[in-house]
Amino acid sequence: MIRSIIIDDDALARVVIENYCSKLDYVSLMQVFDNALDAIDFINKNEVDLVFLDIHMPELSGFDFIDSLNRPPKIVLTTSDENFALNAFEYKCIIDYLVKPIKLPRFIKAVTKLDYKKEVNGTQSADLTKQEEENNELYVNIDRRLVKILISDIYLIEAKGDYINIKTESKNHIVHTTMKKIEEKLPNDLFLKIHRSYIINLKQIIDIEDNSVLIKKEVIPVSRSNRPELMKRLNLLN
Repeated sequence: MIRSIIIDDDALARVVIENYCSKLDYVSLMQVFDNALDAIDFINKNEVDLVFLDIHMPELSGFDFIDSLNRPPKIVLTTSDENFALNAFEYKCIIDYLVKPIKLPRFIKAVTKLDYKKEVNGTQSADLTKQEEENNELYVNIDRRLVKILISDIYLIEAKGDYINIKTESKNHIVHTTMKKIEEKLPNDLFLKIHRSYIINLKQIIDIEDNSVLIKKEVIPVSRSNRPELMKRLNLLN
């Protein structure tokens, strides 16, 4: 059972989400709040798995609410504002971003991202397979749309001024963000920054020569300071 609460200053939005929660037998709605301040004390005293959270609220915004918690539960943002999608996915606790008016199929899709196995011998456990799948997904904001990219499909990331170019097998994605932010989202065992302008998928290396690596048909420079770490990460036959 997913233990959830709602935090939204919009009465109609609260009613809609309450109604949707009632339709899902694996969601237990514990409490409903019209402001984030009251919810902080509740979360500190209770085990909460999922919060349906509005962004724009008086006194304390949704993001301020998350920042106030030491260990925030998983969050589904529910908002009328599409402009904070990129900011939202900088928070590891945020699993989805729903734009009002929210439709039931989209609501269900968001909830199932926090997937729990049904009770076995009176206990509950997280579905690790589902979690692994989610960890292989990256959502990027392109033209005000959230586009899903499979992390394993990425072979190269290149800095382009205030943008980065995420290169995959099928398509390139130009995203307004920094190398530091994308690097934080990538698994360390698979990706390595080899130059201030390049992050590579180590599994995609074809050849290494002097201070460059070959990935696909692209020759990527390796900076002198990053070369030792690259060599350390390779499975070398000495």
